[in-house]
Amino acid sequence: MKKNLALGLIILVLACKTDKNSTSNSSTLNSTVFDELPFELTPIQHATFVMEWGKEVVYVDPTGGKDSFEGKPDPTLILVTDIHGDHFDLETLSQLSMKAHLVAPEAVYAKMPEDLRNRTKLLSNGQNIAFHGFDIKAIPMYNTTQDRLKYHVRGRGNGYVLTKDDVSVYISGDTEDIPEMRQLKDIDVALVCMNLPYTMSPEAAADATLDFKPSIVIPYHYRGKKNKETHYFDVNMFKEIVVTGNQDIQVELLDWYPNTSK
Repeated sequence: MKKNLALGLIILVLACKTDKNSTSNSSTLNSTVFDELPFELTPIQHATFVMEWGKEVVYVDPTGGKDSFEGKPDPTLILVTDIHGDHFDLETLSQLSMKAHLVAPEAVYAKMPEDLRNRTKLLSNGQNIAFHGFDIKAIPMYNTTQDRLKYHVRGRGNGYVLTKDDVSVYISGDTEDIPEMRQLKDIDVALVCMNLPYTMSPEAAADATLDFKPSIVIPYHYRGKKNKETHYFDVNMFKEIVVTGNQDIQVELLDWYPNTSK
């Protein structure tokens, strides 16, 4: 599938807006369908998104309450990456379909009430399971820079690679440009975080992306702190570095903060 994507990707834009005041992305898409792919991906906010893939509806790190998913079908599968509130939101999870199954690392599982635990598959770094028609592999996500080690300890959270229909999607979760990311192979779509001080810079994210060479990369999770103030990191810089380094990698800028003046 990866070769086909590199040769001919057609993007159908369902909604598009331009924010002239934005310092992070000059053109953003509220929802896109990648014509060469078997799923629709819709950003909700920050680290939260929905993938509609055949009969499966995958919610990743659902936050913001059920109203944030208005117009989207109920989830059949929920992936949670880490214990932090922008990834693990018990209030939102409790409002979603009671029929959905979850995949989560042990640290998240330990914070769940019994009803959620009963619907959750535990997955640790390096493990994989066949579930809901996907091969799901847990990829490490952690900090390596000394003054950031307190944010994400190795082994606590999961990134994920989902594979189905000969298509692989990588979800980075909160991480720096770790060896396990750089060594990924045959990724069709990658969602890569970039926000300091919690994860990594756009430059580091771009450098790692050039190493593992996904067909499509989508920067997400790019709200962080600068001078102790909320800051949206420069995804245009990320795009320029990646495209300059490898024109075969398609960079897609989606709107992860639709209700925020950036």
